Amino acid sequence: MSLRPPSRKLTWQSATPEVAEELTDREWLIANGLGGYSCGSIAGIPTRRFHALLVAALPAPIGRATLLNRLTETIRLPNTGNLYLGGEEGEDGLKLYDGGKLIEFRLEAGLPIWRYQVGTFVIEKRVLIVHLQNTVHVTYSVVEGEGTLRLKTRPWVNFRPHEGSVAGPRGPYRVVSVGEQHELLGEDPYPPLRVQIVGENHSYTLLGEKAELRYRVEESRGYDHSGSLISPGFFRANLSKGSPVTLIASCESWETIGAISPAAAVEAEQQRRRRLLEQAHPAAQQGIAAELVLAADQFVITPATRAQEAARAHASGDEVRTVIAGYHWFTDWGRDTMISLEGLTLLTGRHVEAGYILRTFAHYVRDGLIPNMFPEGQSEGLYHTADATLWFFHALSRYVQVTGDRTTLEQLLPVLRTIADAHLAGTRFGIAVDTKDGLLRQGAEGYQLTWMDAKVDGWVVTPRRGKAVEINALYYNALCLLAGWLRESDDAAGAAVYEVAAERARVSFNERFWNPKARFLFDVVDDEKGGNDPACRPNQLFAISLPHPILDRTHWADVFDACERQLLTPVGLRSLSPDHPDYKPRYFGDLRTRDAAYHQGTVWGWLIGPFVDAWRKVRPDDVSGVRRAIEGFSAHLNDACVGSVSEVFDAEPPFTARGCVAQAWSVAELLRCWVLLNPK
Repeated sequence: MSLRPPSRKLTWQSATPEVAEELTDREWLIANGLGGYSCGSIAGIPTRRFHALLVAALPAPIGRATLLNRLTETIRLPNTGNLYLGGEEGEDGLKLYDGGKLIEFRLEAGLPIWRYQVGTFVIEKRVLIVHLQNTVHVTYSVVEGEGTLRLKTRPWVNFRPHEGSVAGPRGPYRVVSVGEQHELLGEDPYPPLRVQIVGENHSYTLLGEKAELRYRVEESRGYDHSGSLISPGFFRANLSKGSPVTLIASCESWETIGAISPAAAVEAEQQRRRRLLEQAHPAAQQGIAAELVLAADQFVITPATRAQEAARAHASGDEVRTVIAGYHWFTDWGRDTMISLEGLTLLTGRHVEAGYILRTFAHYVRDGLIPNMFPEGQSEGLYHTADATLWFFHALSRYVQVTGDRTTLEQLLPVLRTIADAHLAGTRFGIAVDTKDGLLRQGAEGYQLTWMDAKVDGWVVTPRRGKAVEINALYYNALCLLAGWLRESDDAAGAAVYEVAAERARVSFNERFWNPKARFLFDVVDDEKGGNDPACRPNQLFAISLPHPILDRTHWADVFDACERQLLTPVGLRSLSPDHPDYKPRYFGDLRTRDAAYHQGTVWGWLIGPFVDAWRKVRPDDVSGVRRAIEGFSAHLNDACVGSVSEVFDAEPPFTARGCVAQAWSVAELLRCWVLLNPK
């Protein structure tokens, strides 16, 4: 029996200012598998510099680029004037148009669909970004009403880097038209934007207009927020039942664009999404878990920017895959990729791609470290991380456990040994084992090396230099995994080296990190001030949650209880206890203000993963309790980016979603928890 794709529907009865605000705050996003995407507010009012119908993923050094910012649409009824669809933000605030009234938004198999009431007609609009292409289709169809409507749609552009300034428009822009094919050409290095309309009695009119926009979210975040868009002309076509109209915009070749019709593109994408569900874990094929499987698909990409990497992979019979850490502004980060790997690929049946990802990152190991991140449009990574490499061991362990792929494990074992040896001997950024106690220390002036990595204007907000609790938990777990793999490969002598190092770290950890006064773990010992940091943070959970827990079982309940009491919220864990003097309840304001709160109380959705793992170890019989711990995310799927999970949340009610509207490790860890707690 074929699976029924998940659906999520939002409806409303009026177009009040409150509804306009709500629909402008909620967003949608679809991705093309290359790192490019299409996104916006449900109301159709751009509020971010990232809102665009086509953000293309282009080869280095360009990277991702905004090519089609938005469309404005009007409908002419028989014997009636033009009625606008969507809404606008003017001097009087946000406003939804009454003539083309937005009555419904829904996701069908994760794909966005709008319904508008236009007189006696109901019109549907669908946006589709073609998989592995920089091509977007916007399709309009009549689902209720008899007669012929005249659709007018006007494309607006400002070619720029997708994180670039919104000032402009750049240009000049030239239009080259040959028959039904129209090319909009801007300045170098951007490719032409190729646009055409498919529908009855269509036409293109060259008539330029300019519009000023204010991106209100960017303004609230302290970024450049005022700019211009330009429209060289507009399209018209007849619209009636059974005769849809599709606007296609792309920077692919005309041959590629013409290879698939709008109807065939929809069918192909629906089939692709059905396959994603069919290959997923049985517990992830329906309901919220199925929605998360489709949300996870947005993050697993074939990076379009790194041609040399692809050539190397192809030479060995591989493909390149990586993980976008979050939309809209993150690229691929090593830490996020390794934490997300199980949820994004192993639970979704994408085992082959998981292998590609692990082998891709193994190629980039330098001095015992995998890259922390790949900057936009660049081919080489940055290595300032103390934990991403240790998470690499954990991800590989999960991969081998699920797939049984011993070939990849044997291929990577030499790399894993060089990593472990580099940590024992000492490597970049002060990452080294302290010979006095066998614990792993890290820290270099001006660098943020743990996952709590906020930095602004040279200020490292949470430096955590010294021996951080989760770094040592991950280090111990990695040594235990490596030793086990070596013993399985009949290398007892090699295994013994790492077993000795692991046991020494375990003994020292339990002597040094336990805080008997607070009855939980120090966050950092031997910190840069020469003391131990007593802050209650979620990092201590990894001493319990990892497959090889470094913390003695006698302390598990106390540590878990402290985290539950001080850090747990309906949408993840606070990054710092409210009892701490540096606690910040809200993640809001300009960059410096936000970064000051980023890991100082702000709630992180992904931390629900280690919390659930720890709960299942400490309270194995309390299944209903741990299920309640993730219930708050159900309502969140209607907020922020509908159908996905945000990066962070305010630390106090109503726990407003902040940061990236769709975050890889948030989606991955929630999906993993959902499957763990609701197995079939």
